[in-house]
Amino acid sequence: MIAQFERRMIIYSIPDPNAVFPNAYGTTCFLKNVIKAPNILVGDYTYYDDPVDPTRFEQNNVLFNWPEFGDRLLIGKFCSIASGVQFIMNTANHRISSVTTYPFHVFGGAWAEHTPPHLEQLPFKGDTVVGNDVWIGRNSTILPGVQIGDGAIIAAHSVVTKDVGPYQVVGGNPARFLKKRFDDALIALLLQVRWWDFPPEKLVEVLPLLCDPDLDFVRAQLQQMLEQRP
Repeated sequence: MIAQFERRMIIYSIPDPNAVFPNAYGTTCFLKNVIKAPNILVGDYTYYDDPVDPTRFEQNNVLFNWPEFGDRLLIGKFCSIASGVQFIMNTANHRISSVTTYPFHVFGGAWAEHTPPHLEQLPFKGDTVVGNDVWIGRNSTILPGVQIGDGAIIAAHSVVTKDVGPYQVVGGNPARFLKKRFDDALIALLLQVRWWDFPPEKLVEVLPLLCDPDLDFVRAQLQQMLEQRP
């Protein structure tokens, strides 16, 4: 079975999800292959594009990441992340429960000795979660604890401060809801089909459908696909 699968991979020339640079441009990398931090998890085929060095995404684009704080950055499959996108983690916050927000502890000495444990006082907004097939536009910023649903689009230069639903388009600072990409029925179908979980060879076969602008035809085919599932 493995040998048969490998032959089909060669026949179809399917991009290798374990490659760092999936094409000849050298500006796009599959992120999961360059991430080292244990609290950053990225799905297959999600890429980051940067004309300077896309492999330094973890260092340059995930800010204030201290895994011991307990928060995670979870990014699904087939996401498109444009140059300059930044994810802000929870330790970027300052204490707001006291009369000063100044981080005395980080400068050491007597200041650190006389400051209460700061991590316990920081606002904790939980994991930051990006679904599958999400497109995040250039120079956007995602704040801690935000959850972005499957198929969403984040317009360039947006600051995302709150959750974004599946297949919603948001933009601005702060990012505001602009529209749904499709009607509710088609969105529900897409969330049921979950094409991003298809085996690679099956995905190749449905690519014409996924890229077809005739949404009525797509809707009918997706419905048929669901009905044929065991």
